[in-house]
Amino acid sequence: MHKSTLHTLFIILVFAVGCEVTPAEINYGTDSCHFCKMTIVDQSHAAQIVTQKGRSYKYDAIECMIQSSRQWDSGELKFILITDYISPKKLIDATSAYYLISENIPSPMGAYLSGFEFENERNKFLRRSSDRTLSWNELKQINF
Repeated sequence: MHKSTLHTLFIILVFAVGCEVTPAEINYGTDSCHFCKMTIVDQSHAAQIVTQKGRSYKYDAIECMIQSSRQWDSGELKFILITDYISPKKLIDATSAYYLISENIPSPMGAYLSGFEFENERNKFLRRSSDRTLSWNELKQINF
């Protein structure tokens, strides 16, 4: 291959990798919630939306992210992420997560809403008959 062709391919590769849309790191204790403006400190309840263009919006609670997500067309969103309650700081796909509203687990905005990557992990936290399990679609219907 000609030297200039290799150089051009290298530049294209670097540009393509540099434009990859990925979630941003949440800086706990520093970053503010896009919705309520509170500082994000709880590592088990944070959430994040990333647009197709790569813009990241961070939230201190799942309920803040749910309210904010209503302003978006779903085609604009690349990632909708929540923190797995079992694995603090670990972001997981919000649309396939398992949710629990339980007064046994306080959340930053007082909705007692937590998300879990696995259903069996969520079910370990069911304590009261008033505890409520939800899917993503059910969760989106709630007005916080």
